Amino acid sequence: MVTAFLVEPPPAVARRPLTEADAVDIWIARWLRIRPIDLQRRYACDPRRLYEIWEEARFPGSRARALEEFQVRFPGLEPRFDPGPHRRVPIAIPPSQLSLFPEA
Repeated sequence: MVTAFLVEPPPAVARRPLTEADAVDIWIARWLRIRPIDLQRRYACDPRRLYEIWEEARFPGSRARALEEFQVRFPGLEPRFDPGPHRRVPIAIPPSQLSLFPEA
């Protein structure tokens, strides 16, 4: 049974602080396109905790460890996803391209 796909948290997981192992599993679940709401239910946590992990504000270096673990668990799938850091805010238009838009 793959624990990353559980929707409801098992009793032992309910209401406990996230660990570094959880952070690695959360990164892997993100790359496997598990919905954030399912991760919130699985780990019984506030959505802000997920974003703290994805921004590496908590557990710095967990993305690199997760990428190594992902390559071990799922060899050959690395080229199918972007393992880059999480971006909470969309990338703005670069100032060099503002001249392409007519002034109003």
